[in-house]
Amino acid sequence: MNESAKPRFLLTLCLLAGLAACTPPADPPLKGAKLGGAFTLTNQDGGTTKDTDFKGKYRLVYFGYTYCPDVCPVDLQQIGKALKAFEKEEPARAAKLQPIFISVDPERDTPAVLKEYVATFHPRLIGLTGTKEQVADVAKRYGGYFAKAERTGASGYLVDHTRVTLLFGPEGEPIVIVPQEQGADAIEEQLERWVK
Repeated sequence: MNESAKPRFLLTLCLLAGLAACTPPADPPLKGAKLGGAFTLTNQDGGTTKDTDFKGKYRLVYFGYTYCPDVCPVDLQQIGKALKAFEKEEPARAAKLQPIFISVDPERDTPAVLKEYVATFHPRLIGLTGTKEQVADVAKRYGGYFAKAERTGASGYLVDHTRVTLLFGPEGEPIVIVPQEQGADAIEEQLERWVK
């Protein structure tokens, strides 16, 4: 490149960099998706929890059950690890996020069982349960599926269920599916990107 072309090249490069910096972030992947909605469930302390209790907070929602022999404890461990890292890096933003575990096994997951279980993974993780009908309604609204499996495990019957973690915004709007199966770093990356 000749000397007279350098200033124009640098100016063009600076302008392009400036435009890139001004470009708004892409819309959330789940923008406009018909996920989420109203619910009334029982929390791990035996009280009533409604979706409106989380108004103004981001919600990280995971469906599972305490007797799950494999994926639930691993996923929740990764979610808890990611939350702790996010709290350390971005405490103000992390305070705007509420992690929620919704049981798909209301028959066995009583509030007392949930209380002990969720405390294992993160101190702010809320455990929710309800009647079979209430849980089925919430799962349907939030894109989940569950059914008692025909096979059994060491702790009795198993429950087949969707393995998904969803991030919702402060108004309950769906934002993104969080890849908990990819580990804590991948979860934290999504939290850092979308929790403002």
